[in-house]
Amino acid sequence: MTTYPDLIENEAQLEELLSRPTDEVIDMFKALEGDLIFLGIAGKIGPSLARMARRACEAAGVPKKIIGVSRFSDPQERERLEKHGIETLRGDLLEPTFVRSLPKIPNVIFLAGMKFGAEANLSLTWAMNTYVPALVAEHYQASRIVAFSTGCVYPLVNTTSGGSAEQDPPVAIGEYAQSCLGRERMFEYGSLQHGTPVALIRLNYAVEMRYGVLVDIACKVRDGQPINLSMGSFNVIWQGDMNAAVLRSLPLCVSPAKILNLTGPETLSIRQAALEFGQLMGKEPVFEGSEAPTALLSNAGQALALFGKPRVTPERMMPWIANWISHGNRLLNKQTHFEVRDGKY
Repeated sequence: MTTYPDLIENEAQLEELLSRPTDEVIDMFKALEGDLIFLGIAGKIGPSLARMARRACEAAGVPKKIIGVSRFSDPQERERLEKHGIETLRGDLLEPTFVRSLPKIPNVIFLAGMKFGAEANLSLTWAMNTYVPALVAEHYQASRIVAFSTGCVYPLVNTTSGGSAEQDPPVAIGEYAQSCLGRERMFEYGSLQHGTPVALIRLNYAVEMRYGVLVDIACKVRDGQPINLSMGSFNVIWQGDMNAAVLRSLPLCVSPAKILNLTGPETLSIRQAALEFGQLMGKEPVFEGSEAPTALLSNAGQALALFGKPRVTPERMMPWIANWISHGNRLLNKQTHFEVRDGKY
């Protein structure tokens, strides 16, 4: 049974929690054949996800290579990964010759993509989100691939609906979401063309101490900034729970590609979250606008049936985040833009 602290005091403690494998992940690795490669490892999610895989292999007593691929614009990130037993390869996934040089590994986790600043460079957004997946699907046609996607491919739905389910048709609003749907289509095409087993993870949204919707709301409360209420509801999942679910998706890969929503079971209120942070931090939230009847929401019923409920609830996350922010601990400064309703990120 995993135990959690009352508060998270520093990044070392945070990283340990985010990368701590569950018993189910460890058992999965006992049965999983082959090494793993993480493409686009150096973002918000990749380091803790790969480290969880490394720790699970050690706990399971199975020797596997864990390889991380990135441009590694921050050399310290590469050093941290290698310190934790993760081999690294440096290069640009936009370069076809580099992609073709990558080792043929049986298990692929695809994390590469572009969201922040997407509207400022739409051609790069489309290249990262569709061209790179096409290259990867071709090169790794004999592997199994778990690829990150996003709940942004769904339309806005009524806040009382329980969210969009996997069988609902996507209605991608804006070019970022359209390019993410393009990413899915490239992996779906590769899966059908080559029989590649694929799982597409529609994530909505991951959160930890340094970024996420809850962090964005808490920072606005702390700073007295107006909180836009138009996107009045949202879903989140603790990144540690998300990491475990993504790794456990490897045996679920099939052809045609499987689509899986991944988020928490709760439909949360922006207003109520801000009021809760206000109480925790002794601040009065400032609001602007009013809640629309629709929001970007995902139904994670299928993932809940497969993996069980997330171990970390929003009720546990919020005091952690309030304490973290109140003490001025490091943030990634990568806003989720949760309030965006027109798809322009």
